[in-house]
Amino acid sequence: MFTGIVAAIGCINQVDAAPGGVHLRIGTGGLEMSDVIVGDSIAVNGVCLTVVSLTESSFDVVVSQASLDAITGFTQGAAVNLEKALRLADRLGGHLVSGHVDAVAEVLEFRAVGESMLLRIRAPQDLARYFSRKGSVTVQGVSLTVNAVEGADFEINLIPHTIKATTLQYLHPGATVNIEVDQIARYVERMLAVSGDTLKYT
Repeated sequence: MFTGIVAAIGCINQVDAAPGGVHLRIGTGGLEMSDVIVGDSIAVNGVCLTVVSLTESSFDVVVSQASLDAITGFTQGAAVNLEKALRLADRLGGHLVSGHVDAVAEVLEFRAVGESMLLRIRAPQDLARYFSRKGSVTVQGVSLTVNAVEGADFEINLIPHTIKATTLQYLHPGATVNIEVDQIARYVERMLAVSGDTLKYT
């Protein structure tokens, strides 16, 4: 589990073919790695990945082709948001994030509004029911608050700190992003689907 509070901006330094996927070497940027061991999970652009080897300044992961087909932003040289897995004693500064991307969405608008940036994103229509005003969403691994919703389109206001501390600063109209909907919204949906003692799966 993660919180969506990005700890550092890293870089995909190397991409090599691997059986059934790719092997990535990711530069850690300013991510503190002294407490990381092989087998730990790190969220990379919102994707939970397992460390298979590491140094003081980089770590290696293997990404399956199935995962690559469902995510975006994993090319050599790409800047990536990094977050280590949540510990039970940690503050939950964002919201509960699983690191399992629900979809790739498109940036429709990214423009300055005063000192902040307005970000408007279009998600797949089947995810529209999970977005609500003042609800949470994860974009490229960043926990964000939804300001407005229209169908499957939603708007976010990015404050200067978030822009500076994450790769969201590099977005532009037409860019694609990994999104994960709020887990609480999913639980509520499942609870509402209960009829008597029977859970209706949708």
